[in-house]
Amino acid sequence: MNRFARLIVLILLMNMLLIAGCASDPTQGYAPVSVYPDNISTVAVNIFKNNSFSREIEFELADALVKEIEARSPYKVTSSSRADTILTGTVRNVQRDQLSKSRLTGLSEEVLLSVTIDFKWTDQRTGRSLVERKSFTGHAPFFPSRPTGELIELGEFAVVQLLARDIVNEMQANW
Repeated sequence: MNRFARLIVLILLMNMLLIAGCASDPTQGYAPVSVYPDNISTVAVNIFKNNSFSREIEFELADALVKEIEARSPYKVTSSSRADTILTGTVRNVQRDQLSKSRLTGLSEEVLLSVTIDFKWTDQRTGRSLVERKSFTGHAPFFPSRPTGELIELGEFAVVQLLARDIVNEMQANW
């Protein structure tokens, strides 16, 4: 056999092994199917209620969720009157915890921003809850002291992005 024929045989054998390694049922191993439920095509994202003293964070979270859903899932974001499902929630708490402070000034050098939310993803066609989480929390550090002098908005942006990514991860099918 020449070199080209051996290469083709090798490629065919590798493909057969890869196919044999996949399972038709995702609970039994790797499967060539989407991790998202396939009977859903659209999602509406409502602005979350905000029970915290931090204003505007609910708008940042809604914006991050829309972008994350569009980028990482097969779903399209649309209005609640046209959507198969709807994502609703409440910002319960926004907390700032000092991790370290300057020995010279006593001002915070590192702060951990924690945002706790409740959210629910509901199928509007059946009224069935698809995912519901209580006290779902994201954390992100920021550094308000010099030389970096980061604003709190940078910490809020980081924690909101993290929460949006984690919520989209929760929207994957329960195997």
